[in-house]
Amino acid sequence: MKTMLKPSKAAKAEAELAEAIRPGQSIELLKELHILTREGRLNQDSRRKLKQVYHLSQFIEKLLREMPGEGAHATLADHGAGKSYLGFIVYDLFFKALGGGHVYGIETRPELVARSAALAARLGFERMGFLNLTVAESATSPELPAQIDMVTALHACDTATDDAIAFGLAKEAKFMVLVPCCQAEVAACLRETKALALARTPLAELWRHPLHTREIGSQLTNVLRCLLLEAHGYQVTVTELVGWEHSMKNELIIARRTGQRNGGAARRLCELLAQFGLDALLETRFRLPA
Repeated sequence: MKTMLKPSKAAKAEAELAEAIRPGQSIELLKELHILTREGRLNQDSRRKLKQVYHLSQFIEKLLREMPGEGAHATLADHGAGKSYLGFIVYDLFFKALGGGHVYGIETRPELVARSAALAARLGFERMGFLNLTVAESATSPELPAQIDMVTALHACDTATDDAIAFGLAKEAKFMVLVPCCQAEVAACLRETKALALARTPLAELWRHPLHTREIGSQLTNVLRCLLLEAHGYQVTVTELVGWEHSMKNELIIARRTGQRNGGAARRLCELLAQFGLDALLETRFRLPA
């Protein structure tokens, strides 16, 4: 009877790496982003990170290919870029071979901007630019074109996602791809008006306890964001990015510009803000079209 030989650890690691890495992908880039070790291996944390970024980049590539020339001349602004994992991966897998298009990484930490710029230069990714700006500053910066085709924000914390949406509206972006992270502003407003809300409506029981306040605040924030986008003329899809076992911040919002403003969405947004005692946010975070 033949004995089945188990693959060695090294062979198993090589097989996992071959399965994870896309054809033509820069191994040097993955090492510099610490997705691969210096020995070219994957660890469990980097495998999860790579799965998230790959999955998101597939959504992005599909949308870019809908544009003229299949996205060959598209512009993409990545907000809250951090180490620019997403921007680098999208450039490497999509833009690198096209000979056109441009990726802008927008980040407030100057050391990360400098590091990303140096890495792009070293890899020959000449159509990548990195700007040390807040999302709000970038909307009027002369360093960016007047119109941007796609806006992305991966795990942009708290109101940074709202700023990315405002940027996309100002730039008339054809697509926005957003994965919100922590959201505190709406929860803080709910806490401030909790006593009044409890006296007014039994619905306030949904956010009477602090843990529920945080959860309801997060859910409500994303619902309001979707209504805002629809009111401004976007078709919105909300889906799961990856399995919950990989990330608790898992909501993916994809907005496609149609140019047809939705008055019903605008009314529902106003009604929700009023119901939850958040009317003040109508003049700040959730401004409707004139």
